Amino acid sequence: MKKSWIIIGGIVLLVIILFSSVKGTYNGLVTNDEKVNESWALVQADYQRRVDLIPNLVSTVKGYAKFEQETLIKVVEQRASATKPTINVDATKLNANTFAQVEKAQNELSSALSRLLVTVEKYPDLKANEQFKTLMVQLEGTENRIKDSRRRFGEAVNIYNTQLRRFPTNILAGMFGFAQKPYFTAQAGAENAPKVEL
Repeated sequence: MKKSWIIIGGIVLLVIILFSSVKGTYNGLVTNDEKVNESWALVQADYQRRVDLIPNLVSTVKGYAKFEQETLIKVVEQRASATKPTINVDATKLNANTFAQVEKAQNELSSALSRLLVTVEKYPDLKANEQFKTLMVQLEGTENRIKDSRRRFGEAVNIYNTQLRRFPTNILAGMFGFAQKPYFTAQAGAENAPKVEL
């Protein structure tokens, strides 16, 4: 009788240890997944801030750069592309494909803004305009915020993906449907930082 109680106690103890281990692993994955989601939300908010600045920037430039309509139209088109519902992806639906779509749209918007800023160099009166100066300071601040939020996102993804790939977490992660999150990658020529000059 004593032996059977020891065996039952050992089994119960083993079940408790196994449950605690699975619970701890699962909760750790959920916590790190939520950190990735939070970081992605910050990236999206900073992208939105940049998109919201564009109409004011375009309307300010439009008055001075009458002969640069093609550049202005391109910026407006890229802004529209960057705000499509398929581009503003919820972090829970973030995979390599959707992530690539978001990055493509944001890179095209950045490129169009760069072309606009190059165009502005031809108009010294515009560069002296107070509204334009204010918008440029806001745009520069927003670009810095985007850079910082992307860095934080990368850190959160690194922690999450590292945990996901470790044994035995990788087995439990597969059972519970956790998948790796994508990283930002530098686009060609990213090693040369764009200059925003007033």
